[in-house]
Amino acid sequence: MDEQLKQIGERLRGLRDVLDIPVSEMAETIGIDVEKYQHIEAGEMDITISNLMKIAHKYGVSAEELMFAETPRMKSYFVVRKGQGMSVERTKAYKYQSLVSGFVNHKADVFIVTVEPKPGARTIYKNTHAGQEFNLVLEGQMELYIGGKTIVLNEGDSIYFDSSKPHGMLAIGDKAVRFLAFTVE
Repeated sequence: MDEQLKQIGERLRGLRDVLDIPVSEMAETIGIDVEKYQHIEAGEMDITISNLMKIAHKYGVSAEELMFAETPRMKSYFVVRKGQGMSVERTKAYKYQSLVSGFVNHKADVFIVTVEPKPGARTIYKNTHAGQEFNLVLEGQMELYIGGKTIVLNEGDSIYFDSSKPHGMLAIGDKAVRFLAFTVE
């Protein structure tokens, strides 16, 4: 994962350099202080998918370009075979597999997210992003926190919510949870 963080940081720095964006503006875009943002660009600190999406949206690039250094090329359709989508492990507990990375100008981001269990963990990192989100649990069980509420979702359950509300998830039990996450602004 450390190498992935460095590569994402390099792509963010490259975007900033090409568009002549001050560090302070990038930090403000994702709501953090300049020092923390500089740690992200240095590959020393993680950045959430939602913050990558905020940057991508504001500066007219795809989130996939920032995550994977891949430029979408398909205009009519894009097929992802089982287990073959481009993926990034954001932390040891979270893995995102993009299902739309190759489609030009996609209107939504769709991921299969795998969250590993953290026995005894109760602290949940919450994030926000513009738009709405749909989650469908493919396997396992999770607690989803949205705006101060806790909702338990089992295999086959789904939820659609306002993603501008603070939200985060936690795998329940000793099995990883896999879910489809569909975000749209």
